[in-house]
Amino acid sequence: METLIGATGLLVIVLIVLGLMIFMYFVPLGLWVTAFFSGVRLKLLRDLVGMRLRKVPPHLIVRPLITAHKAGIYVGTPELEAHYLAGGHVENVIRALISADKANIDLNFERAAAIDLAGRDVFEAVQVSVNPKVIETPPVTAMAKDGIQVRALARVTVRANIERLVGGAGEETILARVGEGIVTTIGSANSHKEVLENPDSISKVVLSKGLDSGTAFEILSIDIADVDVGENIGAKLQTDQAEADLKIARAKAEERRATAVAREQEMRASVEEQRARVVAAEAEVPKAIAEAFRKGNLGVMDYYNLRNIQADTHMRESIGGEEAPKST
Repeated sequence: METLIGATGLLVIVLIVLGLMIFMYFVPLGLWVTAFFSGVRLKLLRDLVGMRLRKVPPHLIVRPLITAHKAGIYVGTPELEAHYLAGGHVENVIRALISADKANIDLNFERAAAIDLAGRDVFEAVQVSVNPKVIETPPVTAMAKDGIQVRALARVTVRANIERLVGGAGEETILARVGEGIVTTIGSANSHKEVLENPDSISKVVLSKGLDSGTAFEILSIDIADVDVGENIGAKLQTDQAEADLKIARAKAEERRATAVAREQEMRASVEEQRARVVAAEAEVPKAIAEAFRKGNLGVMDYYNLRNIQADTHMRESIGGEEAPKST
């Protein structure tokens, strides 16, 4: 019997503890007391218990609400709940409103919530609006008109424009536009020496182009931090062109040489053919002489005169250094 009573008492205690835990979960008395003594009047059932039922953590709404109230910024609980349910960062928005108020920046809750829901850090945007920050471009390489590359590094000082944070382009657009302006300015210079002697001319030209149009920032200054000379692209292109011309000339010379060799071979073949014909004709001479003897068209004296002429011709060719043909 005592054991049964003890078990019943333990069960009652457990149920009481669970009941208190559930009660404290749905009725955050501690948070309500903190808000009350901070000057924020909340309805226990309508506000705090209603937040639990609406799946809104009360501490994420009440604590920023207390912070805003202490800073003299009055925002309603329904607005904060709606912003939380829309996926916003309530605490970040309240911090941005306080920072903007202390810096005399015109920023209301609706605009701050819209900026936050747009995916931008509204508190950081207010900080950048108060304290401009410096963003550095990667090394930008361009070529002047004299064919020599120039590499420039720029530091851009920007300030956030609260009015254009929603829908305005970000830092990447600023860097891209500044890089494009540097390339255009260097490319329009007659010589790389002009850029090296007056690097501030780049910043002046680029700054005058209104590169912050349509962005979430206002460009305050563009400073050229470093300027270096790169490759001599003009000389490299001329060298490449000269090498290409040399290859073309060699190819044409080789083509002419091959044509000359072919013509020489054709001429040699023609000469050999003529020599063969001469040899064949000379082979017919003895036959013709013999035929002339048989028919009586050639006498003995005529033959001796012919031999004397051949001998004389042979002697002259020997003196001239040419090999005489054999006499028939």
